[in-house]
Amino acid sequence: MNAVVEERRRLRGVQRMLRGQPAMDGAGVRLTRVIGTPELDHLDPFLLFDVFESDNPDDYIAGFPPHPHRGFETVTYMLAGHLEHRDSVGNQGVIETGGVQWMTAGRGIIHSEMPKQADGLLRGVQIWVNLPAHLKMSEPAYREYDANQIPEDTMGASSSVRVVAGETATGVTGPVSGVVTQPLFWDLVVGAGAEFTESIPDGHTALLFVVEGEMAVRGQDGESRVPERHLAILAQGDTLALRGAAARNRALLLAAAPIGEPVARSGPFVMNTRAEVIQAFNDYQSGRLARPYTLEKE
Repeated sequence: MNAVVEERRRLRGVQRMLRGQPAMDGAGVRLTRVIGTPELDHLDPFLLFDVFESDNPDDYIAGFPPHPHRGFETVTYMLAGHLEHRDSVGNQGVIETGGVQWMTAGRGIIHSEMPKQADGLLRGVQIWVNLPAHLKMSEPAYREYDANQIPEDTMGASSSVRVVAGETATGVTGPVSGVVTQPLFWDLVVGAGAEFTESIPDGHTALLFVVEGEMAVRGQDGESRVPERHLAILAQGDTLALRGAAARNRALLLAAAPIGEPVARSGPFVMNTRAEVIQAFNDYQSGRLARPYTLEKE
């Protein structure tokens, strides 16, 4: 990056780094929870950040049987393996390696996510993104894209970015659009010693999760190393400047506009008040949260 240009930009260095905590969800799926823990309950608008990874089917084969959501969006991105999903509004399909599902639970949805195969590596992330009060009771909806529908921007001989949401400086735009929090979701590969520099909207909350290798993140006061399987919360600014610090380096970048509203959550429901959460539980128990749902037997 040119030194004069860099002076005009505010570099997003590492503000905080998290490793996450072992957790279990669904019907016994072992995972690492990085956001949504006593250490970090949420980071507006991100409510949860889970990483699941295992080559042992016992750790994940029971999957996530039918369960409800209300008041937020779930983002599932597969790094390896695939999940079959079904929901209460009639959608079903398979999220395969490199694919993404961006689901808006809105007023209520019941869905399941089950590994389609009984062996092999399963690896991916699920992120919960909050909705503002005026959209929490909207109709459920979802966007789902296969790997071949996600465009890639090649940057030099050893670096590239797969653009799920947002737009790069060269105009490559991801298929996920029309989301109220104006997100960026990029899957970055940065070669050894290579540099990656891109603009991120000032004011957005930004996260960098290193999938493989190590990323050196340059900030206003120097460089911070983010090792594999760590999540970096980035400082405010308008520019991300990375350098690949290992032989091969891969990371997920997420950024979204904060909502700035009260958060009341319990289990699968995220609303603005405790009374609204209680109402969500009552609606679920009485069958009013979503249309009747039955997971068909194979």
